[in-house]
Amino acid sequence: MLDFATYQKQAMTTAVYPGRGTGNYTYPALGLAGETGEVCEKIKKIIRDEGGVVSEERRALLAKELGDVLWYVATLATELGLDLQAVAADNLAKLALRKENGKIHGSGDLR
Repeated sequence: MLDFATYQKQAMTTAVYPGRGTGNYTYPALGLAGETGEVCEKIKKIIRDEGGVVSEERRALLAKELGDVLWYVATLATELGLDLQAVAADNLAKLALRKENGKIHGSGDLR
């Protein structure tokens, strides 16, 4: 079973960009934005062309794009000196607390 810590470490073995491993968060942040846009474009086309029904072919394409998103999240976390396993665990804890407090809806970071 692959965990976030292993994924994060292995993602960096395929990272090839200027300033890799030196705190260069700009490159992976921009890559994350681009890949997120690609996911959104595919979803838009599912709505436009398929009436919102996700075919197995489109699902497979989305899985590949989500993999790219995950790779950029992992490399961005590394460049920022963050442990992706901890980021994921903290996020789940934050959302569970919001749900418990009845504040899962709304906006703002400090709910």
